[in-house]
Amino acid sequence: MATASTQSRPAIPYALAIAGVLFASVCFGLVPYFSRGLTEQGIAPYAVAFYRYIVAAILLLPVLFKHRQAWREISWGLSAGAVMGLGWIGYVMALETLPASTVGVLYMTYPVFTLVIAWAFFSDAPTKRALLASGLITVAAIIAGSPASVPLQHIPMLLLSLAAPFGFGFGICVLVHRLSRIPPLARIASVSLGSVLGLLPLMAGADIAELLPAGQSDWVLIVGIGLITALVPQLVYTICSPLIGASQTAVVGSIELPTMFAVGVIAFDEVITMHQAVACALVLGAIAITRSRKTRTVTTVIARKPKK
Repeated sequence: MATASTQSRPAIPYALAIAGVLFASVCFGLVPYFSRGLTEQGIAPYAVAFYRYIVAAILLLPVLFKHRQAWREISWGLSAGAVMGLGWIGYVMALETLPASTVGVLYMTYPVFTLVIAWAFFSDAPTKRALLASGLITVAAIIAGSPASVPLQHIPMLLLSLAAPFGFGFGICVLVHRLSRIPPLARIASVSLGSVLGLLPLMAGADIAELLPAGQSDWVLIVGIGLITALVPQLVYTICSPLIGASQTAVVGSIELPTMFAVGVIAFDEVITMHQAVACALVLGAIAITRSRKTRTVTTVIARKPKK
């Protein structure tokens, strides 16, 4: 009896899986630190986006080659990655001038884009909870981006930052509806490679000064944005999130937004306004209401086991 109980026990304890999702989500929330650190040194926003995805694309390329027979799914992954990579440029540009907390709230609107894209293009009707949560997130975005929170001259940049959540929303829909038949690592590989390929023309036509950092410390930031905010947390998330379930993953993973707020306060001496705090609370409330696998994060969906 003891032997049978031991064999059925998960390879990773539940508490450790919770800690893994928490760790990964905090890493995702550290993006503003690395991103602004690089753009302040003159690195172009598209180069910052390129560096975030290139590490995973190179290291996981053998996985993609192994599953090359699934070329239709891989093509969808490449397309989703290209849209996500190009959309992320707006996010990086917004972080150059806007508070990390404000950009973070706008970034967290991607469940709304996911819902709209899934409904419009994949006939995936939303639930009442998803609609309610989307409404709360939309209100949060309006509060965070209102003239009372952001100077009028920055509104165009704020709107440009929405390209990132749109890209993520499209990526989630593709992962749910087109990539469920290939293994999780192949999904990460195809999306990462697609982002790199989408950004490559911009890299090829850029001035070398916009691509390469001047100091050695800047190379640390490049390695950090590729490993600490992308590859490592994606792998940890992929392993741990299925063990605790999508609902618990959504709740634990919501630490990502407060982490962005903390980065703004600690690293950039930003002051959290009442508008930003209310917007953050609304987003976290929306996540708690839905706790939906389809509207959480790209990495939650990546971690799902492929359909047979």
